[in-house]
Amino acid sequence: MAEIIWTEPALSDLDAIADYIALDKPDAASTLVARIFHHVERLTDNPKLGSIPRELRPIKTYRQIVEPPCRIFYRVRNDQIFIVHVLRGERQLKRKNMTPR
Repeated sequence: MAEIIWTEPALSDLDAIADYIALDKPDAASTLVARIFHHVERLTDNPKLGSIPRELRPIKTYRQIVEPPCRIFYRVRNDQIFIVHVLRGERQLKRKNMTPR
């Protein structure tokens, strides 16, 4: 079973998205955050559950899962899954945000 590690940038991304949604729909923001955490937890049993982001092909370091309206980007190293970025689905991914740490 893999360990999930949320990076500070990913938590900040999620926080900003939730804050924006909460301006009009606080319940929807809470529900979205819960759905994202639930979906991410599924990675502990199956780290390769996500797809390789089309913007990063042929690089296979990162994967993504989608929990509308968000895309959650992560990478797997040994028995650890690093959640590195959370992005609204309509926004474009930039490679500079995905540089390995």
